[in-house]
Amino acid sequence: MNNKNTMRILYIILMGFGLPIMRFMSIHFDTINNNAVRFLSGGFVFILISIFKFNGEFEKIKEEPILSFKLLLLGFLMTGNMYFYMNGLRYTSALTGSIFGILAMPLAVVMAALFYRDERGRVKQVNFYIGSILAVIGSLIFVFYGNKNGESSDFLKGALLLGIAILIQSFQNLVVKNVGKKLHSIVISASTATLSGIMYLSIAIQSGKITQLSEVGIGLLAGLALAGIYGMLTGMLMAFYIVQKQGVVVFNILQLIVPLSTAVVGYFTLGEAINLIQGVGAVIVVLGCIFALKERKNNV
Repeated sequence: MNNKNTMRILYIILMGFGLPIMRFMSIHFDTINNNAVRFLSGGFVFILISIFKFNGEFEKIKEEPILSFKLLLLGFLMTGNMYFYMNGLRYTSALTGSIFGILAMPLAVVMAALFYRDERGRVKQVNFYIGSILAVIGSLIFVFYGNKNGESSDFLKGALLLGIAILIQSFQNLVVKNVGKKLHSIVISASTATLSGIMYLSIAIQSGKITQLSEVGIGLLAGLALAGIYGMLTGMLMAFYIVQKQGVVVFNILQLIVPLSTAVVGYFTLGEAINLIQGVGAVIVVLGCIFALKERKNNV
C-alpha cells in the first residue's frame, strides 16, 4: 500500500513540473521536430536500460510475434496522441492540458470496465462514483474560475485537439494494460517511445521541417532532449507502470490531481496566482480523489 501511494504522489508531483516544460517546448519548436527529439532521446535512454536490466524481455517479443504488433500499435497511438496533445498545448496552456485528463475519465473507465474484470470490480464500489463525481466537479470549478485562455479565439481549436488526444489515450491505455501482462513497463516505454520517435523523424525529414532544428541554439536543443527524457520517465514510464500495476481506473483518477500540481508549479515559476474559488475547487478535487481511491479489503 505504501509503495502504491508513493508512486501515485511522485507521479502527481513530477507531472506538475512536466506539463509546464512541455508547454514551453511546444512554443519554441514545431510539433513534429519537438516530438521527434523528445521521443528519440527518451527512447534511447530506455533502450539502454532495457538492454542491461531487462534483456530477457526481448526474448518474449521474439517468441510471441503478436507482442511486436501490439508494440507497433502503441507506437502509432502514441504518435497520434502526442501530435494532437502538443498542438493543443500550443493554443491553450499547461493547466488546460492537464485538466483535459478529466474529460478522458468517463470514457476510459467505461472502456476499461468492459474489457477487464479487475477494473469492473473497482467501478462497482459506491465510493468510486461519489469520489469521482466530487473530483470532476472540483476540477471543473478549478479551471473555469481560473482559465483566462478561454477568451482567445484559438482556445476552442486547442481544446478540440486536446480532446482528440484524450480519446486516443483512452484506447492506448487499454493496449498498455494488455501488453503489460507480458512485458515490463520500461520495455514497453522503450519500444513505444523509439517507434514513435522514428515515425516523427521520418515525417520531419520528408516534410523538410528537420532543417528548422539547425536554426535553434544548442542550449535549447539540449534542453528539448532532456525534456524528452524527463517526459518519458514521468508521462510514459510512470504512467504505464501505474496502468500496469494499479489499473486504468486508478490512473485516470490520479489525472484529476495533476492540474493542482501544475498550478502550484506555475505559481512559483511563473507567478500565476490561484483565486479563492479555485482553492475551494482544489480542496474538492483532493477530497474526491482520496475517497474514490479508497480501497476495500482484498481489493487490488
